[in-house]
Amino acid sequence: MSEQSEIFSSVPGGDSPEKRSGHRPLAVRMRPRSLDEVMGQDHLVGKDCLLPALIRSDNFGSIFLYGPPGCGKTTLAEVIAHETGSRFIRLNAVLSNVAELRDILRYARNRPEERTILFIDEIHRFNKAQQDLLLPDVEEGNIRLIGATTHSPGHYINAPLLSRSHLFRLESVGVDAVVAILRNALTDMERGLGARGVTADRGRLVDIAKLSDGDLRRALNTLETIALAVPMGSAIEPDDLKRYASERQIRYDANDDEHYDTISAFIKSVRGCDPDAALYWLAKMVAGGEDPRFIARRLIILASEDVGLADSRGLQVATAAFQAVECVGMPECQYALAHATVFLALAPKSNAAGVAYFAAKDYLQKNPLQPVPPMLRDAHSKTAKSMGNGAGYIYSHECPENISGQEYMANPQTFYRPKNSGAETALGERLAYWKSLKAKIGKEK
Repeated sequence: MSEQSEIFSSVPGGDSPEKRSGHRPLAVRMRPRSLDEVMGQDHLVGKDCLLPALIRSDNFGSIFLYGPPGCGKTTLAEVIAHETGSRFIRLNAVLSNVAELRDILRYARNRPEERTILFIDEIHRFNKAQQDLLLPDVEEGNIRLIGATTHSPGHYINAPLLSRSHLFRLESVGVDAVVAILRNALTDMERGLGARGVTADRGRLVDIAKLSDGDLRRALNTLETIALAVPMGSAIEPDDLKRYASERQIRYDANDDEHYDTISAFIKSVRGCDPDAALYWLAKMVAGGEDPRFIARRLIILASEDVGLADSRGLQVATAAFQAVECVGMPECQYALAHATVFLALAPKSNAAGVAYFAAKDYLQKNPLQPVPPMLRDAHSKTAKSMGNGAGYIYSHECPENISGQEYMANPQTFYRPKNSGAETALGERLAYWKSLKAKIGKEK
């Protein structure tokens, strides 16, 4: 079997690769050893939850663990293997290949008594062929698959494999849970930092927890880095944390769910007329390295979709912001992005134009195609005129207020319904007046 995979027995007394290694990071040393030690995921492992019941009865098939980095997916997989006395095989989808996967599956088939758990980290990296290869052994029960992913399983996991598994979503670890774990790590003499005698008050631990953005691995690594940098027996002071925080980078993966979730929050904040929230999500995207052109394109879409005719200047401002991004680039283009974001957030909102357009598309799909009325057809050629094209057409500019009273569809329909918002209020009043004038002309004929 390939050296990329790791196999160890989780039966008490069996040694994992971590136990056989020399210095291990604090985040590895402090991993929970039982289900009772798992913290920060009460919605999954709390009293009367499904997952503990499945584990303690050892009555489960395959599982997908979905959540952000550092929330405990790998830890939970190891705990499940330990609690059930199963053989644990760890595989990283980035480093593995089909040949190695075949070897592992063959290994599991030949040892059914070991109740093999195959843990695949970053399983979203597996292509369709690799995922399909797992399916027969999952169905036969030769392996119990635990797949860990930071990506939405519905988008990256084959439907047949997902339908044969339990899906559990882990959340970012809350501040209180992170603080409790950090406190344990500081005082634990066997696995933690207790031997150094370093202390920290709750305020410093809360600061570390907030810096970690719910990533427990990051929080423990931060604590270890700071604790090793200060003298033994000393207290962690605010200045110690400031030196570390000055190099902090926020968690943001432009190819991950974070990308889609954050732009969604940004758009909904602008749509909801909240400039402060919109600026926060904008700042997060920029700090995370998001392409500013992507943000500017979304602002252009938003200007027509959500502001629309309530303030048509929104489209001009958004388009100008995109041009500024292209011409100026980072970091100065941040001013243009902020300008457009605040303008659109404070603008009156109307989606009436977009709704009307898609209503017209829907009508087109569901009804017989209307022919162009003869009077509206092109009449620039002699042949066209001889066929009656343009006959009876009334030139609108020759009519009072440009209203001729003619219908421009064979079967007239109403799609656009203006909202009473911003400039669209006046547009609605104008349209209502024109419709009444048109109806009056129709009665007079």
